[in-house]
Amino acid sequence: MATVTDRRHNFVTDLEQSDFKILEDNTPQDIRFFGRETDLPLRIGVLLDTSNSIRPRLAFEQDAAIDFLDGVIRRNKDMAFLMTFDNEPDVIQDYTGDLGLLTAAIRKQRAGGGTALNDAIYRASEKLLNPPLPNGANPEVRRVIVVISDGDDNLSDHALSDAIESAIRAESAIYAISTNTDWLSISGDKPHKLHVEGGDKVLEEYSEQTGGRVFYPYKVEDLAQSFVDIGTELRSQYFIAYSPKDTSSVGKYRKIQVDTDRKGLAVRTRKGYYPVAPPPAGK
Repeated sequence: MATVTDRRHNFVTDLEQSDFKILEDNTPQDIRFFGRETDLPLRIGVLLDTSNSIRPRLAFEQDAAIDFLDGVIRRNKDMAFLMTFDNEPDVIQDYTGDLGLLTAAIRKQRAGGGTALNDAIYRASEKLLNPPLPNGANPEVRRVIVVISDGDDNLSDHALSDAIESAIRAESAIYAISTNTDWLSISGDKPHKLHVEGGDKVLEEYSEQTGGRVFYPYKVEDLAQSFVDIGTELRSQYFIAYSPKDTSSVGKYRKIQVDTDRKGLAVRTRKGYYPVAPPPAGK
């Protein structure tokens, strides 16, 4: 999946296959399939940081999560699950399209304990590997992780690299909403970071490697347009497939670079993948 934007960050949805080129480990690849994936059902993991470090911002987190789901979930089409994480991750509400159930679960949460962010990403990615599939001839879904956190981690068993690998294997894009207000300027049209450090760097690493984005709001109202943008983005993407010229090294990470020849456009997609062995003949 690839998202293309212009200099004003508007989504560009009229490109053709000939406008794209793909490199895998710096080797040009031949595109075998191209399409515009504008209406895939979404399967979303919402990860709410309930550790002690975000206690002053918990109400903000809850409002942000609810507003996001309310703006993105479509009835009878999209589904989400809610996971909290402090000392360890915990699935509070399993996959559902019922906004009432998700909202009630979010409102019940309280803050306390340490932070196991990497473990939460890892477990959410595993859960997104086998989501409920839609009825009908097309079983494809778009997998997304939305994490609302300050990005700090002090208790995870899994390393950052393990969690990123898990998300990439699940083909899940990570969108992060930072609760950290350090170095946050609220002047101008919208808040922006003057300097990115600590947990914010972690959130940016997650999003960059998986094709997502990070948002730095000060109050929930700052997120309104961001949620609209995420919803539009998830339904304004290109599906580009190719058969790797290198058929060796199954399981070894391969870097992907997707570009367009049109000037002034930026392409965002995950940075790589882990190839799997083809099924045995006759399977």
